[in-house]
Amino acid sequence: DKDIIKRLKAEGKLVHQATITHSYPFCERTDTPLIYRAIPAWYIRVEDLHERFAKNNAPVAWMPEYVGEKRFENWLEGARDWNVSRNRFWGSCIPIWVNDEDENDLICVGSVAELEALSGEKVTDLHKHFVDKIVIRRDGKTYHRTPEVLDCWFESGSMPYAQVHYPFAFPDKDAFLKRFPADFIAEGLDQTRGWFYSLMVLGTLLFDKSPYRHVVVNGLVLAEDGKKMSKHLKNYPDPMELVSSCGADAVRLYMINSAVVRAENLRFSESGVRQILRDLLIPWWNAYSFFVTYANVDGWHEERLETPDSPNELDRWIVSSLETLVADVTAAMDRYDLQKSVRPFVAFVENLTNWYIRRSRRRFWKSEDDADKRHAYRTLRYVLVQLCKIAAPFTPFIAEEIYRNLRGADMPESVHLCAFPEPNAAARDVALESRMAAAQRAVALGHNLRKQRNLKVRQPLARAVVVCAAPGFEESLAPMAPVIAEELNVKAVEFASDESRFVTLSAKANFKVLGKKLGPRMKAAAAAIAALPAADIARLQAGEGVFLHLDGPGEEITLLPEDVLVQRTENAGLTVANDGDLTVALDTALTPDLVAEGIARELVSHVQTLRKESGFDVSDRIRLSVETDAEAAAAISSNADFVKGEVLAIELAVSNSAGGAGDAATGPFDLNGHQASVSVSRVGW
Repeated sequence: DKDIIKRLKAEGKLVHQATITHSYPFCERTDTPLIYRAIPAWYIRVEDLHERFAKNNAPVAWMPEYVGEKRFENWLEGARDWNVSRNRFWGSCIPIWVNDEDENDLICVGSVAELEALSGEKVTDLHKHFVDKIVIRRDGKTYHRTPEVLDCWFESGSMPYAQVHYPFAFPDKDAFLKRFPADFIAEGLDQTRGWFYSLMVLGTLLFDKSPYRHVVVNGLVLAEDGKKMSKHLKNYPDPMELVSSCGADAVRLYMINSAVVRAENLRFSESGVRQILRDLLIPWWNAYSFFVTYANVDGWHEERLETPDSPNELDRWIVSSLETLVADVTAAMDRYDLQKSVRPFVAFVENLTNWYIRRSRRRFWKSEDDADKRHAYRTLRYVLVQLCKIAAPFTPFIAEEIYRNLRGADMPESVHLCAFPEPNAAARDVALESRMAAAQRAVALGHNLRKQRNLKVRQPLARAVVVCAAPGFEESLAPMAPVIAEELNVKAVEFASDESRFVTLSAKANFKVLGKKLGPRMKAAAAAIAALPAADIARLQAGEGVFLHLDGPGEEITLLPEDVLVQRTENAGLTVANDGDLTVALDTALTPDLVAEGIARELVSHVQTLRKESGFDVSDRIRLSVETDAEAAAAISSNADFVKGEVLAIELAVSNSAGGAGDAATGPFDLNGHQASVSVSRVGW
């Protein structure tokens, strides 16, 4: 430009000189300017196919649905004629030969055999630099191939036919239609205008049907900062290092359990992968390790995998929950909803490890080999094997490892050779699952109360009160009282339908909801709501409406439950928490006996930790010596049988002097406000 301007100046022809800044296209690979110019191109007419496109897309099940119903449907409705030619060297040659004298005189060649018949030449290579040399002469006319190659999306859209070389290597049309359309395909959201579209166009033109029945649409995996992952920027973790440190299963499960399988973008996070490992895979492996450890200690082994028939409620509950898991995962997979298929699996592992095994632990500790212990082993083994089958599509490696060690003699060698479990409705006990879920809710509320009031779970309390006004609630949950009592470490569990016995209820206007309805009358309504009597509050809690009179004639409104926030003021000596229709109250008053038991339980926890850190076997019996002050010593002595049973001690010595050296010992530690030291010796050492 400078040289041109210089010459124009020299010749006196320069009218105006200026610099204009504007956006300009650059090649994303070479960063060099691009020049746009009009060139001739080959098109496939599709603008008159809009109705056929809509008809063929209608029966396709998209995941998520909105991509097919909105994004793809809108693209089909506005589809323009498809430019399928590219001016490149590499690519599939457009099989059209053009008359040298008349560009409207065309020959479209349908096969290699036809090209050989038309040209009289043997065709051994279909690349451009060979095919372009082939000339067709017919009726005194000469034809040369058009120089363009096909758009690669045309080739991608031809995949259903090209993969079996139909109709040349697969001439049987009926046999072909048995495998067409495909059950499902999966690709990224950006393929709405790419592969999904080209498949639909060619399927419609050739067979007047969609070439796929289901489509799983993925989002994009971005860097943690939301930017596109780039080899140039190196803004992504080394995938093999992540696989080495966390395992391929953790990476795989992290991806499947994210919205990226529902056409949303994922900001990839290493910490997210590690959380999956920590919260799911390690607990699952620990459950397997727990079973193997105790089975080896007891020498328990059964050749065949037995379906549980245990009368124990915990066993029946976990088997029923397993069948629910199978049903939920199967339903989600049948909808091709990968994220929803993983979620119940995650929740089940939590129930297995943090509820079933923890609550069944004492059954495996028993010294005697009784029927209940055998039921516990059979149930846990069965659940772990079935869980491997369910999890195999999501976590193939850990599922295979656990399955191979636990499978029955008559079962396939690999979990990946097993049929996916089918839901067994007969093995489900919905009422039991509901009762256990309610108990878990009550326990969770109680644990939150302890945490808020800084009351350790190891400190026993006198009672817990569980309140729910739902009909039949008490009858349903009463069998769970021992479970709730043990989990919350309370001496008694009471049930009630009226929480006003334990808390003072008051009402407050929900300004966010009610303000939109009442506007300037909101102030008067708020005052009236604050004065609501207990009976009206109870009706609102039961889901009923309440008439509210405001100042002035005709100022009557109907309050709905969502218009009001119910507040609870705890009665003296109680701490209360609420979750919807469930309220839990804990009696926080501590008697001397409760304090003493709390000290004993704290000691048990400390000794169990010492056993583990010192490498003791789970079955090792010990002699335990404790040095502490008189008050704590008395508390431990009064609960001696409990302490000995929990830590497998055959002897327990409590004194105000040092107990002497053992196989393991700890210096002074806090025992609920008392200083103490312990020493432990293995029996027989």
